[in-house]
Amino acid sequence: MIILDGALGTELGRRGANIDLPLWSANALIDRPTLVQAIHEEYIAAGADIITTDTFRTTARTFALAGLLDRSEELTMLAVHLAKNAREKCPDRRVQIAGSIAPLEDCYSPELVPPDEDLAIEHTLHARRLAGAGVDFLLCETMATAREAAAACKAATATGVRTIVSFLCNSNGDLFDGRPLEEGVEAVEQFSPWALSLNCISPRFMHIAIHRLRQATSYPFGVYANVGLPGAERDGAMTCDISPEEYVQYAGQWREMGAMFIGGCCGTTPDYIRALRKVFA
Repeated sequence: MIILDGALGTELGRRGANIDLPLWSANALIDRPTLVQAIHEEYIAAGADIITTDTFRTTARTFALAGLLDRSEELTMLAVHLAKNAREKCPDRRVQIAGSIAPLEDCYSPELVPPDEDLAIEHTLHARRLAGAGVDFLLCETMATAREAAAACKAATATGVRTIVSFLCNSNGDLFDGRPLEEGVEAVEQFSPWALSLNCISPRFMHIAIHRLRQATSYPFGVYANVGLPGAERDGAMTCDISPEEYVQYAGQWREMGAMFIGGCCGTTPDYIRALRKVFA
């Protein structure tokens, strides 16, 4: 079992960092970069085989939304640098780095997805920056629509770097925009990603999305769930109602259903990853 790391944005917020939108976790790259690296190091020490760069909100669009000078390239490079530094601090572990590629607008507002031309240009720029910085693979995550998932996957795979596409679904297993998950799978398979995934879904409903994913494709897949309410972090706090011990119980079900890698999304901490590693040693 491959263990992915846990949440970064909510973990930064839990430790007192500014995670105000629209920059979200990217605020810490400006204000508290040492904390970003420290969290990466803690996830590695907890047992993560993969850590994810703090690039969920480092696109030029995000800085424009914030009314700030564009620092997208600078902070994308810094985020990868911090992840690499964390890996170097743990030389006894074989750790890979995933470059995070997120929806260009709010993950939970699929109606805001930009036109196709903008998707192509902006995702291509972000993917090329991450690939050029030397990440081990690209993670197109929290994709709520088939259209943006396809655009991000096309841009990522064009770099020649292995790519995973992770979908955001509702409690019925549909994409967050209400369209069938199967449409998202079909949209990205034409670009031959390395694997698929599901993330930021409550553990209570994850099995529904996994079942549909398995019916739709033979691609290997992974899971990293949300232990609170999706979208709650927009209020500056995450209400978590699933303990690490409960999370591990759910993870056992996901492994039995075929999950190749398991980690944590919003609300999870190094304790959740430590619990996963202990069970899936």
